Amino acid sequence: MDETTTANGETVYISRSEGTRGSNGPFFVVYRTPEGERRYGYFCGNCETLDNAMDSMGRIECNQCGNLRKATEWDAAHE
Repeated sequence: MDETTTANGETVYISRSEGTRGSNGPFFVVYRTPEGERRYGYFCGNCETLDNAMDSMGRIECNQCGNLRKATEWDAAHE
């Protein structure tokens, strides 16, 4: 796992083997521990930031570059 630091100085670990497809690049899972025991969030592979948001339907959007993963629970009723 790759080590990086959050904006508040916390060390977190990027698992580049655990990713999900985004519109402009992958989103990689980020953990709080190097053993991968506690999940932190996602890392945008397009612009390499931790500044991402996830909604209740599983949609992930990078707040920096707009990279987007579609909702995991999607149907026409969600529009």
